Amino acid sequence: MTESFDASSPARAFLKLIDVMSKLRTPVSGCPWDLEQTYSTIAPYTIEEAYEVADAIERGDMADLKEELGDLLFQVVFHSQMAAEDGAFDITDVTNGIADKMVRRHPHVFGSPDDRSAVEQTHAWERIKADERASKASHASPSALDGVAISLPALLRAEKLQNRAARVGFDWTEAEPIFDKLTEETQEVRDAIQSGIRDDIEDELGDLLFVAANLSRRLDVDPEQALRRANAKFERRFRAMEAEATADGVIFADLGLEEQEAYWQRVKRGEKAPD
Repeated sequence: MTESFDASSPARAFLKLIDVMSKLRTPVSGCPWDLEQTYSTIAPYTIEEAYEVADAIERGDMADLKEELGDLLFQVVFHSQMAAEDGAFDITDVTNGIADKMVRRHPHVFGSPDDRSAVEQTHAWERIKADERASKASHASPSALDGVAISLPALLRAEKLQNRAARVGFDWTEAEPIFDKLTEETQEVRDAIQSGIRDDIEDELGDLLFVAANLSRRLDVDPEQALRRANAKFERRFRAMEAEATADGVIFADLGLEEQEAYWQRVKRGEKAPD
């Protein structure tokens, strides 16, 4: 029984989780839902749990962070259990693999004293990662862009692609030219709208967002974090508009756009007002 595990140490606690997962996937006696899952059906939950970890960190909720990290760890064990059933690999291979990779990528920690200078650390890190990418490259010719997962959220993938390109010198050195590019791309969006061609509109909007992500990089701002803050700001202000309308005895959804905008401006002024 699972209850027999002494979970008083990290190793025993991890073994307990592995045992729980194994029992959930045991034919006949296991959980029907868990048994019918595949890598593809579980993948969206894995992504969702990673975002919930980030959300708990953003809110500074340590109790929630502990729970969300557990949910994310469960996803790793779930995928590993399915892989073990397929004879591909198991959780031991996963944990040994990441430990070995970290040792390999940190010669300044696990290597000789000669590897410990800051410059050597940076060069070694880049060289080691480049070698790893080259060994796993799916293309005939290795590229600086190898290894950037296609399944990443688009904004995050844009940032990673740009970072990879920057490593080989393909990058703006200051922000001002990026503002010029934003102006150019904005006009191209306007032109595409005038054309009425849906594919062109989508294409040019994508270019505009890609350049905006590049500006974030140049300003050393995480574009995902910046957009999360914008989302939170919009949600806060929108809810405040609804609340103020209700306090005024009106239904916000029944108001015209100009009246709604007046509430928006009132909320913004309230945020800036001194205490």
